[in-house]
Amino acid sequence: MASLKRKVRGSRGSPGIGNHDILNAADQRQVSTMDARKRFSMRITDPALQEAQAVISEAVRAAGGRALLTGGCVRNAALGLPATDLDIEVYGIPPDRLTAILSARFTMDLVGQAFGVLKIHGLPIDVSIPRRESKTGVGHRGFETLSDPFMTLEEAASRRDFTMNAMAFDPASGELLDPYGGLRDLDARVLRHTSEKFVEDPLRVLRGMQFAARFDLTVAPETAALCRTLTPEHLARERILEEWRKFLLLGVRPSRGLTFLRDCGWLPYFPELQALIGCAQEPDWHPEGDVWIHTLHCLDAFATERLGQDWEDLVVGLAVLCHDFGKPATTVFEDGRIRSKGHDTAGEAPTRSFLGRMTNQQALIEDVVSLVLAHLRPRELYEARAGDSAVRRLALRVGRIDRLVRVARADHMGRPPIVFDGFPAGEWLLARSRALDVERAAPAPIVLGRHLLALGLTPGPKVGSILKACYDAQIDGAFSTLEEGLKYAKRVIREGTSVA
Repeated sequence: MASLKRKVRGSRGSPGIGNHDILNAADQRQVSTMDARKRFSMRITDPALQEAQAVISEAVRAAGGRALLTGGCVRNAALGLPATDLDIEVYGIPPDRLTAILSARFTMDLVGQAFGVLKIHGLPIDVSIPRRESKTGVGHRGFETLSDPFMTLEEAASRRDFTMNAMAFDPASGELLDPYGGLRDLDARVLRHTSEKFVEDPLRVLRGMQFAARFDLTVAPETAALCRTLTPEHLARERILEEWRKFLLLGVRPSRGLTFLRDCGWLPYFPELQALIGCAQEPDWHPEGDVWIHTLHCLDAFATERLGQDWEDLVVGLAVLCHDFGKPATTVFEDGRIRSKGHDTAGEAPTRSFLGRMTNQQALIEDVVSLVLAHLRPRELYEARAGDSAVRRLALRVGRIDRLVRVARADHMGRPPIVFDGFPAGEWLLARSRALDVERAAPAPIVLGRHLLALGLTPGPKVGSILKACYDAQIDGAFSTLEEGLKYAKRVIREGTSVA
């Protein structure tokens, strides 16, 4: 393992260019990689996390082992990002002995032990021993795992998905260990698989999608070729959704992630996305190109305006992704123009199909579908200078108008080279919905069943029909207080029909 050691502190500078005219591509990569290695530093901003890491490192060293930081925290450090959670891999100490060492110093969580991972209670630290995994069946549970504290770093790192995640760092010595050239690939902004073991878990293709989006990476040709040999068959829905969730919540350039899927031959497994490629749009309104290109631009625009609220950003992000799923079925050329009349309504079925393959969370599906169905309404209401009733009914339809404006705004932004100079329709609709107190919720009914029972009605279908008549009238602005609502309800009861 000594041959893998690369001293971070005290490393020599990159070779001078001097009078050489041009460095070849390989030399340029070597220089930039050496510069990146010189700049490498592990930054742990949480004092409790830093202290726990130091305690573990020293305790393992005193017992004759070595504790290396691995995976995402090392990758993030190479990108200049602070470490907010730690994966520590311990070499040279058997599992029972490691458990005893950690238990003497920390309260341990039992969750994860079945997978060979020890978790420090109250801190985002996972501690493990290198392990061999052999494929024994289908799915992500079809593995046989065997811990081996005396495995070489090269072998342990070979089971990681991408080279950028196969680096390790020894905080005790300042040594960065990079057996598969992860720094080189990060410096070149290339996503490359670590070894042929990549094929053991097809989910790694979707991990590649979200990594490409998060770190603005392109896929190495050999990795794309390997991905084409895999399929998402047998992947659990919740695992698929988790990668899409990270793609939308963490991606700085989601377009990179979808491009990764296309280049890896995985778009046919998401036919709703595949259908967007080549679906033409009217150039005067969409000079950027087809619906696929438009969707990429919209997602990148969405990523610049996330709120940092996971559920809200997930719902809006999925709606932006799906908002034009209805265009392939509705796009026609007529009167010299490309039109997609009714694509908002036509988008419901493909959106349900797409989401239904990755989640059974009906609340999520319904929230997204409502936004897809209504994504044209902000501009339509603005141009019609619609009244309060229409705004209230829109709130009833989508639940949260602020979400809808975010989707419509991203749609409006995703049309380069048209310069985005604001979204007046969205600002108008937000102002109207705030004034009506329906920006983040549909209007609550003023007249309730208990009010009708107090007027002498008995429970039954008649109560339901009267409540509906009262609510429709409330939406239309017929009343705004309980007193007014009860007067209206009495008129409905007296006349026996809805009051116009």
